[in-house]
Amino acid sequence: MSPLRNQITKTFFSKVQKKNSIFSNFNGVRKIIFVFLILLFLAIGIEIQAAQIGEGQIFNVDSSYDLTGRLEITATLRKITSQIYFYIDDNWWNTLEASSQNEIIEALNKLTEEFEYKIYPSLTSTFGSEWKPGIDKDTRITILIHPMIKEAGGYFNSGDEYPKAQVPKSNEREMVYLNSQYIDSSQVNSFLAHEFMHLITFYQKEKTYGVSEDVWLNEARSEYAPTYLGYDGEYEGSNLQKRVKNFLDKPYDSLTEWKNKPYDYGVVNLFTQYLVDHYGVRILADSLAVRQTGIESLNTTLSKLGFKENFSQIFTDWTIATFVNNCNLGEKYCYLNQNLKNFRVIPLINYLPLIGKSTLSVTNTTTNWAGNWHKFVGGKGELKVEFAGSPEVKFKIPYITQDSNGNYSIDFLNLDENEKGTIYVSDFGGKFTSLTIIPSIQSKFSNFSEQEPSYQFFWSASIVEEGEQELIASLLAQIDNLKKEIARVQAQINAILGSRGQKISCQKFEEDLYFGMTENTQVRCLQEFLKAQGQEIYPEGLITGNFLSLTQIAVIRFQEKYVSEILAPLGLQKGTGYVGSATRTKINQLLSF
Repeated sequence: MSPLRNQITKTFFSKVQKKNSIFSNFNGVRKIIFVFLILLFLAIGIEIQAAQIGEGQIFNVDSSYDLTGRLEITATLRKITSQIYFYIDDNWWNTLEASSQNEIIEALNKLTEEFEYKIYPSLTSTFGSEWKPGIDKDTRITILIHPMIKEAGGYFNSGDEYPKAQVPKSNEREMVYLNSQYIDSSQVNSFLAHEFMHLITFYQKEKTYGVSEDVWLNEARSEYAPTYLGYDGEYEGSNLQKRVKNFLDKPYDSLTEWKNKPYDYGVVNLFTQYLVDHYGVRILADSLAVRQTGIESLNTTLSKLGFKENFSQIFTDWTIATFVNNCNLGEKYCYLNQNLKNFRVIPLINYLPLIGKSTLSVTNTTTNWAGNWHKFVGGKGELKVEFAGSPEVKFKIPYITQDSNGNYSIDFLNLDENEKGTIYVSDFGGKFTSLTIIPSIQSKFSNFSEQEPSYQFFWSASIVEEGEQELIASLLAQIDNLKKEIARVQAQINAILGSRGQKISCQKFEEDLYFGMTENTQVRCLQEFLKAQGQEIYPEGLITGNFLSLTQIAVIRFQEKYVSEILAPLGLQKGTGYVGSATRTKINQLLSF
């Protein structure tokens, strides 16, 4: 106990003695109440004991981050501000010359100003507050500075927010840890912003709702904090530049699987840059303020903000934008951050021989929410790419063709129930110079871990020979003829069934009829009428009572047959398929004959 603390205690007890003489005549109940108030004051007094510069403290630290693998260190309080306690590792501090120590204190002065006037007000006004006062009943946060491995700028341990009875290694403070080797560098502002964002996330999710945010989305918000604060505006030497490098080192890493590796931070940063570019920072802030976590929280927020896209669509668009990064192809196929305008992923290149017949076949593995970019070049003729994915998961596969002028076209491969599909590109090596497929698994939406299961997908690429091309064309023509024959036979069957069944006759149409109506008597009458107009109007002749595409097309043919009476007065030349007043007037006129 400090001398100041002893003095406070002595003064307090002297006052208590005087009070005892004053209240000696009070009855027993009042005495009990008074004693209770004394004990309460003592308890409060113990909790609010103020820390002082020069005071030492033993801290538990994460050995995986500490440079020498320590589990605990002794640190001294070197600076106090209105919002921060700065503790510095004694072992490291004592190795510094006096001039270096002064430089560190000066760096802390600059960091304090940056935190109290920019980082704290900007982040809390957008994302909400940290726990304040928190477990230590103090409005200040603690920043512990000690030597760490080079890759780490700092870290946050949510265990510090719990009492030792629950988490024995808890430091029982709102605190973050910073790497001593970066304290006097320009990057320290980004590192502090990142770690402080974790403090905010803990309070907004774990303390407010009793749920833990998915690690990947927790890191996504912290990764975006430096960009939001403008620290990535100068690209050279920025956190963003580092994350681009991390991503390009391993672009096929899963967004949601978290192993705490540099490439995990790379993919989550680049995805979040894209997400906020197109959906605003509110997507991060508002999803923090709901009970749901991870993908579910983003989908909930997207819906509340009025966006039609869901997480799956956004992830797919991001994989395309990461390859083409060209707004001219569509507003969602590019990054808007000017520092990323030239950023593009480098796909895996697969070469097909220019002459001779050959087939490339490759089996790959991937996890949920991981991008995969495979580009095919070479060969001459019709390119055939067959895809087969593990049937226990769902793949989504956009594919992009590039023509000889460098222009891209985007399409999507439809897979069957066995996750198989085939892409054909005519005049490959002539009109078209490359094909890129971007398969991703999009099946799991929660409960992600640091080791997610992998699934296989297979593709084979070949150039179809001329004879094979003719065979394919012949088979397609036969399929088309079979479809026509099936339609003709079906029409005959319907005609026979109709003649045997009970007919429903309508003498007059008084209500509008339109696409989507089902099991409707008036629609049955309409279909009977259209069928009676002949094969050129309603060749299928189906009488179902359901106003679907075949009926709509038949109505359009009827409207265009009588264009001068139905459409022209309305200023139209093409049929609409909607049975409104003008169409009903003509139908009723023909029925009256």
